[in-house]
Amino acid sequence: TYSGCRGSLRKVDLKTLINRELRQFVQEIRDPETLEQLFRDLDTNGDLRIDFQEYATLVAMVTSARGTFLVQ
Repeated sequence: TYSGCRGSLRKVDLKTLINRELRQFVQEIRDPETLEQLFRDLDTNGDLRIDFQEYATLVAMVTSARGTFLVQ
């Protein structure tokens, strides 16, 4: 698992998860600034970890973007 027993994702965990599991939906993150911005946007409580609710936001964004693409 990406979060281990902690139940949340660090920045490096988020990058690995996206690049391995969501690469067909999200361009591979190579630019550190892109990862930094995404992490800041998702980490709404500022604890420097992505919890399940914050991760669900990412999944919703990817699903929404994918749905828009499929409709077009």
